[in-house]
Amino acid sequence: MAMAVAQHRESSSGSSIDKHLDAGKYVRYTAEQVEALERVYAECPKPSSLRRQQLIRECPILSNIEPKQIKVWFQNRRCREKQKKESSSLQTVNRKLTAMNKLLMEENDRLQKQVSQLVCENGYMKQQLHTVPAADASGNSLVTTPHHSLRDANSPAGLIAIAEETLAEFLSKATGTAVDWVQMPGMKPGPDSVGIFSISQSCSGVAARACGLVSLEPIKIVEILKDRPSWSRDCRNLEVFTMFPAGNGGTIELVYTQTFAPTTLAPARDFWTLRYTTTLENGSLVVCERSLSGSGAGPSAAAAAQFARAEVLPSGYLIRPCEGGGSIIHIVDHLNLEAWSVPEVLRPLYESSKVVAQKMTIAALLYIRQIAQETSGEVVHSLGRQPAVLRTFSQRLSRGFNDAINGFSDDGWSILNCDGTEDVIITINSSKSFGSTSHPATVFSFLGGVLCAKASMLIQNVGPAVLVRFLREHRSEWADFNVDAYCAASLKAGTNAYPGMRPTRFTGSQIIMPLGHIVEHEEILEVIRLEGQSFVQEDAFVSRDIHLLQVCSGIDENAVGACSELVFGPIDEMFPDDAPLLPSGFRVIPLDSKPSDPQDSFTANRTLDLASSLEVGPAINHAAGDAPSCQSTRSVLTIAFQFPFESNLQENVANMARQYVHSVISSVQRVAMAISPAGLNPAVGPKLSPGSPEALTLAQWICRSYSYYLGMELLRSESLGGDSILKNLWQHRDAILCCSLKSQPIFIFANQAGLDMLETTLVALQDITLDKLFDESGRRALCSDFAKLMQQGFACLSAGICMSTMGRHVSYEQAFAWKVLEADETTVHCLAFSFVNWSFV
Repeated sequence: MAMAVAQHRESSSGSSIDKHLDAGKYVRYTAEQVEALERVYAECPKPSSLRRQQLIRECPILSNIEPKQIKVWFQNRRCREKQKKESSSLQTVNRKLTAMNKLLMEENDRLQKQVSQLVCENGYMKQQLHTVPAADASGNSLVTTPHHSLRDANSPAGLIAIAEETLAEFLSKATGTAVDWVQMPGMKPGPDSVGIFSISQSCSGVAARACGLVSLEPIKIVEILKDRPSWSRDCRNLEVFTMFPAGNGGTIELVYTQTFAPTTLAPARDFWTLRYTTTLENGSLVVCERSLSGSGAGPSAAAAAQFARAEVLPSGYLIRPCEGGGSIIHIVDHLNLEAWSVPEVLRPLYESSKVVAQKMTIAALLYIRQIAQETSGEVVHSLGRQPAVLRTFSQRLSRGFNDAINGFSDDGWSILNCDGTEDVIITINSSKSFGSTSHPATVFSFLGGVLCAKASMLIQNVGPAVLVRFLREHRSEWADFNVDAYCAASLKAGTNAYPGMRPTRFTGSQIIMPLGHIVEHEEILEVIRLEGQSFVQEDAFVSRDIHLLQVCSGIDENAVGACSELVFGPIDEMFPDDAPLLPSGFRVIPLDSKPSDPQDSFTANRTLDLASSLEVGPAINHAAGDAPSCQSTRSVLTIAFQFPFESNLQENVANMARQYVHSVISSVQRVAMAISPAGLNPAVGPKLSPGSPEALTLAQWICRSYSYYLGMELLRSESLGGDSILKNLWQHRDAILCCSLKSQPIFIFANQAGLDMLETTLVALQDITLDKLFDESGRRALCSDFAKLMQQGFACLSAGICMSTMGRHVSYEQAFAWKVLEADETTVHCLAFSFVNWSFV
């Protein structure tokens, strides 16, 4: 035989082993020789190692074996080891495929049951359509509703009963048909899929479901998931108030949970729940949870005063062990987030099952998979950092940013000189701790505190991923290097300068050093080095570079995250594990567009508004029912910047922070307009497309009708020629709006001041009706003046209050309303309003 094949044969005495070498020759090795060869191989597995040759020479028991025979033995040894690894790997893959196949079969069975149930319900509905419903004596239809027995939540027996009901309802959602689940858009199952994700189609509240295979033991998964603040970026605090056994080895806990608000425009949510942990007969572990009734239940009212109480409907985790290791996990999140208590523009965030899936359900499964990969050694990061350390940095940045946005008073935050007219909110915290939790000694006591400047705004026509990606890659477009230098210097002990150590300038060089991807490549952690140069000659050779630790998420359009974020904070160039962090940054949250009929959408897009006419570039013809995709892109942008300060410099830092955030907002608006697919940029001179002259025509009608009815010019006489009339109307200091003459008037045009007053955009303007503009007293005043307006063609409205789309009050000193006549001067096209000296209150 040409190749040596190892064959072990134990002799009858057990003192030797036969080995087959090349050319059919058998060599008999003693057990001592095999043991010596194994020791050499264990220390030096590489064949070319000089150390191996030295060990062989130093071993007398191997001296009578030819080098060629030893070489063949090592070759065979490596082959056996490789075969063993491959066999183990194949067995692991086979176990995973078997478990995934089992999961898919169960999911298929559940879907078949759901189809059968829907068929039955469909048949029942058809039968009801042909049957007159029974009526009682009073003539009202008899409607039966499910009755849930009321349990006493103040006694252990009542809590146990609630726990058992919660378990049954949760299991019916996780593996049954209690909820009409549909596949989550953009999350198609496949060979590379993380798991199976579904959202509720029609049920009370919002719900999401996930199931997948995880390479961790069930008890470890339960331990991780119950510690919600460790993996949920939106969880501020979780406190277990009471715990007692429930029989069968289960435990019942009364839990109070606080979550962060994603923007500055709505209060945060809290929950008072019962959590039940138990083991099923088949060995599966279950953690299920539901809210306890009563708005006043839970901790003291003072502790929950800053939160809006939301409800957890039966939800939880079902973890089943797999043969050979690993677990199959089912996750259900079912909530009622009380969407009525937030501004209307934000309600899609609180009424969307997709958002719940992204922020909670998928996030939980991805975190568990991340821990499993780190445990198995699959995750590799650069710069010698352990995955857990980098994950902790990412969580600290995110948590610090959420803390800045929310500014809870029990953390020491208070609002500084806010009279309601300023769109940028300034808060201070004199007890802010910069140190990590493991090293509280690193708190900088010499600082007076931290000041935060924050704001939220509506962004139109540009996707969150595109905007955040641009902000990340082009920092010089919006950031001020001296402000970064001041923040970086302030975090170094003994630095008392303001607003920077010494005058420096940004060289324009930004170097991004990736540290690793967190959570299935959805999040990037990196160090940013900004190269600075001193203006002072003697400091020419002193480094003025600034280092930022930055986490970026949601920059891929196909990412499953609920938002796109860019959060950063200055860090020492040595990058210690316990480095203090002061996070600032941006969060862009997409708002789901309102469903509408395609034909209605097409009609709305053809109205006389600037959205279809102020286009840069050639005109684009859209077929009926094919509205431009950019018109449905609406997002809420939240900005928060933190600045350390000393007590005697608080006012100076506050003024600097306010001006800086205003500058950043203007830059971001300019960037959003520049990268918008719609190309709307009226401020630099509108270019009207030949196919859409309506905006210019409407501007001429507005000015001519104003002069006709009120006897004075709306614009200066020198600005009334050609296309300049549209530009000057757009830049007019008064807020000018036009609404249609329908049974429910909707706005079809507004100039820049009008959009600023309403805090909206040209495209979103068409979702606003006239009655939403005024408060109750304003609507009554408008009704009394409306008859005069329609009779004489104009009306002067007294000072009053109107409402922006963000729910803020806007005051105005005077308002004019007039009819806008078409070219024939007899047909009324719309109504126009002009609000003089408006401001937020």
